[in-house]
Amino acid sequence: MWAPYGARATIEQTPDGRRIVVRRDVDAPADAVWDILTDTEQWPAWGPSVSDVECDDQYIEAGTTGRVRVADAAWFPFEVTSCESYRWTWTVARLTATGHRVEPGPSGTVVAFEIPPLAAGYVPVCARACARINELVEERKRQTE
Repeated sequence: MWAPYGARATIEQTPDGRRIVVRRDVDAPADAVWDILTDTEQWPAWGPSVSDVECDDQYIEAGTTGRVRVADAAWFPFEVTSCESYRWTWTVARLTATGHRVEPGPSGTVVAFEIPPLAAGYVPVCARACARINELVEERKRQTE
């Protein structure tokens, strides 16, 4: 399945059922990608639809709650429903939302988003998020050199 921004999309079985999985290779250790993915202060930097986050926890874990502002407009409550083994899921406004994961591999890392099939229109948004995560990782590498 086609996806922009250097990402690729497939339909896969996940722990939450069949999902469209949008993924992109990232030239960084899995822990560095996971750090960006789970840091609520970074969500607006990589999430095209997230313009702000209010949360007591900087780094999420199962049970973390807060609210996200979408497209500089409405605020919606969220709850992280699972967060382990480089994968986290959440509900937004009590609806199952996109899953997030990091796949460590021998030749690098993959960042991936799991989208319910009825939300297929969200593929380009998640592909852009993958590209932004890659950009953030590259920026961090330049800052530490």
